[in-house]
Amino acid sequence: MLQGFKEFISRGNAVDLAVGVVIGAAFTGVVNALVEKVLNPLIGGLFGTPNFDETWVITLGMSGQPAQVLPFAVVTALVNFLLVAAALYFVVVLPMNTLAARRKVEEVEPEAPAEDVRVLTEIRDLLAAERAGRPL
Repeated sequence: MLQGFKEFISRGNAVDLAVGVVIGAAFTGVVNALVEKVLNPLIGGLFGTPNFDETWVITLGMSGQPAQVLPFAVVTALVNFLLVAAALYFVVVLPMNTLAARRKVEEVEPEAPAEDVRVLTEIRDLLAAERAGRPL
């Protein structure tokens, strides 16, 4: 049982996944800073508030401490999700795809073999097929 666990841990997939999770967690701080410090203040400047939580408040219960229902908190969460997705796409995915496309274009495809090499290859293949068809 321990041997199987050791093999699982030492496999590349498990290690790659662990590294990906750690890098993702570290990158979360960068994305959150971009959204909270750049994009949300822009929204606050345009709409007067950086979120929509208190756009429509429903108060329940009159005695003691009344409960407040904030239905537009869901809208705020959806907008934040879209902002994070947009930040990831435009800051990470799009540049990486552009770099990958440039690398692919820069890779030189091998030239087609010269005519004499192509003819010799055909002759070799024909001779091999002829030999394979003859009984030994």
